[in-house]
Amino acid sequence: MATHTASKTPILPESPAWRMTYAEIAALAKVQRPVPTTWARRHPDFPAPVTHEDGRPLFDARAVVDWLASTGRGNTDARRLRAELALHTLAAWRTPALPASVLIGALTSLLCLHQQLDAPVSDGRPWDTVLDRAADLDPDDRFLLSELRALPDPHRTGPALAHLADELIDAAYNPAEAFDWVLQARPRLGSRDLAADEPAPAVVRALAALSGIDTLDEGSVIAVPHARTGDLLAALHDHAAEDSGHVYLAADRDPARVRLVRRRMLVRGVYEFRLDVADGDELTADEWGYPNLLVCALPYQAAETRDPKTVLDQVAALTDYLDTGSTAIVLGPADVLTGPLARHGDADRLRRSFLKPGLLKAAISLPDGAYAYRPGYRTAVWVLARVPEAERTGLVLLADYSAQPLTEPALDTLAEDLAIWRTSGWKRDPRHEPRHAAIVHGTDLDDHPGAAFTPQHRTLTSRHTRTVVERPAVIADLERRLTDLQARARTAELRLRAQAELRPEARPVRRTSVARLLRTRRLRRRPGHRFAPEHLTPEGHYPVLTPEEILGTARIGARRMDRGIFLTAYGHAQFTEPGDLVVTAHPHFGVYVDTEGVSLVAAPARILRVPRDADPPVRPRVLAALLRAAAAEHARTSGAVRASRRIEDLVIPDLSRAEADLYEAVLAEIEGRAALLREQTAALDDLTRVMAAGMADGTLTIQQLPHTTADIDTH
Repeated sequence: MATHTASKTPILPESPAWRMTYAEIAALAKVQRPVPTTWARRHPDFPAPVTHEDGRPLFDARAVVDWLASTGRGNTDARRLRAELALHTLAAWRTPALPASVLIGALTSLLCLHQQLDAPVSDGRPWDTVLDRAADLDPDDRFLLSELRALPDPHRTGPALAHLADELIDAAYNPAEAFDWVLQARPRLGSRDLAADEPAPAVVRALAALSGIDTLDEGSVIAVPHARTGDLLAALHDHAAEDSGHVYLAADRDPARVRLVRRRMLVRGVYEFRLDVADGDELTADEWGYPNLLVCALPYQAAETRDPKTVLDQVAALTDYLDTGSTAIVLGPADVLTGPLARHGDADRLRRSFLKPGLLKAAISLPDGAYAYRPGYRTAVWVLARVPEAERTGLVLLADYSAQPLTEPALDTLAEDLAIWRTSGWKRDPRHEPRHAAIVHGTDLDDHPGAAFTPQHRTLTSRHTRTVVERPAVIADLERRLTDLQARARTAELRLRAQAELRPEARPVRRTSVARLLRTRRLRRRPGHRFAPEHLTPEGHYPVLTPEEILGTARIGARRMDRGIFLTAYGHAQFTEPGDLVVTAHPHFGVYVDTEGVSLVAAPARILRVPRDADPPVRPRVLAALLRAAAAEHARTSGAVRASRRIEDLVIPDLSRAEADLYEAVLAEIEGRAALLREQTAALDDLTRVMAAGMADGTLTIQQLPHTTADIDTH
């Protein structure tokens, strides 16, 4: 593959589109917004602003890309940087005479032509020669010829776009990736109509993972009704086993999108003898055979015009394509697929009709954000499968991810649960309990007309799972623990005797600052580290201290990191040591003494470490208390960007060894009492949570308490 540098691109129109702000540089390099400002301040070779607009410095995009590529800074690889430079060129070419739809159509056609010819399309020949080659390749004008003929001023724009297509392919691994880059840039190019009703990329990838396409036999038929621009179809092809030889069927009402989907699959090496994209709503299943797998995102309809029965009729029409052994994955509105419906209404009866023949295998409520341009559109996924009558289990997996963030780990968890559910033959696997899900009998749902398809419906057998059966014992253990904690509080185990008095005037206190402690090596500073949010989970080997934990807005240990992730991605990060102070100044000052150590610290928090050989010594609890008091006097005022003093500038008393030891002992007693109260609070929180879970799913009841006299309705 040829390698090109950004500076060799010859088709850069002189346009304001080539001016970048700091925010755009951060987005291009995939870093936080302040990072480019720091680069400009610290590195003399960082490109200088070429102009200023409304007080903002603007930079030459070509110079910025060259600098990022040559220095290796940022989180975007060099080939993607070159592609971004080419895509900026594409944005600069867009004019009223050359709208985004024509521009994208012509460029994707040139990418397809390059792939089909296996040769560059900008080889110096006249534009008419390019059209002749396209006509030879597409004599019936089914996928690219009209798009190339639609270019205005073709003898000027045509060769330039041809060169741009070759540049994109050189920057990418293959023409398919270059094609996807162009479609990902649709909103930036002003072609929002192509992206408005497409699911978010993470949801598209999740649907492909849920489909189980990688387990299908070679030569299976894959169908995608309502294909739009082919995001789902492309994702399914990417998830399929290499050289699987699948046949891909698709359909869409928009002829322009039909042609785009054909080009998109052709650049992936899916040729016409394994591809049929129909114009309209009907798949060509009669010619190619009924699909083994059907994946569909139902067309968006506004809530005020959405009719539940019409939506379910669309789903029922899709099941007509399913033969025995076939599966369908359908993304649609959550209020219809999983929400409550009017009891015994037409929609309710139609939805419950999917249960009797065992068609419905899973109903999954998804989190918000499934459609980037439809923020209020809540979605759900149905998994439908037609199995022989003798193999029907009558079970349905109900999962509720609506309260989970729309992140890759959450969607990966969902895909794993469904993969186990599918491979087990739609039966319970005793070795695996689904997360955020319950497996119920379809008859239980059918017996509750209008009820939501959510995990609240539990079968009788689910009452005997280990988690449910152990709840009374867990509650009893928590009650005993609370009794023990109360007894400890009443004993002399924790005595608080500060014996404080006024300091004599003849013995004034000396003062020092954090900066002086650092200079004299009585204190050392260690940085925090930047961790990807998706790597911080409730379970893991190492606790992670973020500003939220330090400020008390999050419980210590709520964020943790797996040992494997730490060793592979963050081997350079340092652990805390016992007695380290973890401090933060954002959003306001906070300090936490890590008495146990072996924690990770997330920036912008950092570590102040007390050396064991410090002379005179510094007591961690004492230093933390004095820093809190000093910071309170210089807190950030309303509207200010930062506090009036840095942490290093805070002035604190420099206590003598004896006085510091006495103060440390008092603080240790206070800390012990606070830890006892935190244990009581945590036990009460656990007791509340366990009882609420049991009462919510109907597996627990409360006996009449000894001190109550009111009758309890047990019905």
